Amino acid sequence: MDKAKRYNNIKLALNLGGTLSGWLFMLAIVLLGFSSWAEVMVSFVTSSPYLALLAFGAIIGIVETILFFPLSFYGGYILEHKYGLSNHTLRSYFWEKFKAFGVGLVIGVPLLLVFYYLLRTFPEIWWLYVGVFMFLVSVVLGRLAPTLIFPLFYKFKPIDDETVAATIRKRCGDAGMKVEGIFQFDMSKTTKKANAAFTGIGRSKRVILGDTLLEEFDHDEIDAVLAHELGHFKMKHLWKMMAIGTLFTFVGLYLVSVAYAAWIERLGFENITQLATLPLLTLLFGIYSFVSGPVQNSISRRHERQADRFSVEMRRDSSAMARALEKLADQNLADREPHPVVEFLFHSHPSIENRIAHLRAQPVET
Repeated sequence: MDKAKRYNNIKLALNLGGTLSGWLFMLAIVLLGFSSWAEVMVSFVTSSPYLALLAFGAIIGIVETILFFPLSFYGGYILEHKYGLSNHTLRSYFWEKFKAFGVGLVIGVPLLLVFYYLLRTFPEIWWLYVGVFMFLVSVVLGRLAPTLIFPLFYKFKPIDDETVAATIRKRCGDAGMKVEGIFQFDMSKTTKKANAAFTGIGRSKRVILGDTLLEEFDHDEIDAVLAHELGHFKMKHLWKMMAIGTLFTFVGLYLVSVAYAAWIERLGFENITQLATLPLLTLLFGIYSFVSGPVQNSISRRHERQADRFSVEMRRDSSAMARALEKLADQNLADREPHPVVEFLFHSHPSIENRIAHLRAQPVET
């Protein structure tokens, strides 16, 4: 077994193990009475249902973090270093985790409070209001993330290579896409992996390229990768995936609401807003996400193949994109040929070998 396959098999086992363990944890703390105990404890501290929710969430979150820290640390730090993919020091690893925790609090606490308010105020159709709220939040975050959130984790600056910048501007102009800027960011401070993307919505739309990509890829390969991303723009994949994601969100919220109400009634809890039952809601959301994921992944893989074809058609060349995929596979230690079941269940992109084969089979107009 080659190095990349070993690495990806370990990552898959860790992810599946973490997911299953998380589900069992949420189920166990309810069935064993820990969540009920935590609810009683916070009731001694405050009579406000919303402060009680935050205190309850803190208790559950602390216990979960302690229990799952070894798994998280091994997958995020030890394994990445073992396979030569991480540039983190121990200090920088924990600093990045601390920043992510802070951002999560700033965003997550208001979202949690609004969610609980909707659950309490509209107990019969809370799922509908929550779905609308989540859609609005996703649009706002898509607009603000490139300018407010991403810079908390990486340093962005205008791209140094003017040749690359000029090519990107021309490609964007040819595709009818307006971007606010072309930036490179210090991806190398944490990883040896490479990436590039169009981010943002509306006036926050920008092109970002990791410094690892700029250092390892030639101009033609970078051009091919950006042409691929432009394919997503031209075919409106972002908006299509947002629409599909919104549909899946509403369906999932409804199904979860039905299962949640039935479950807590069977377990003898008072109502759906009782704090002790909320871990069950988390569990049900996780199960739905896992089950619905393959459907959304299959749509995403189709979009990736379409964007690959667009890159070839725009540049009238398939070799540069094929080389770029080869380099991405090597640099990111990707599994070039995952098992078909694994690809179906978990991969949002077709396998590297599959993509390269389709590129080579595509006729190129001269």
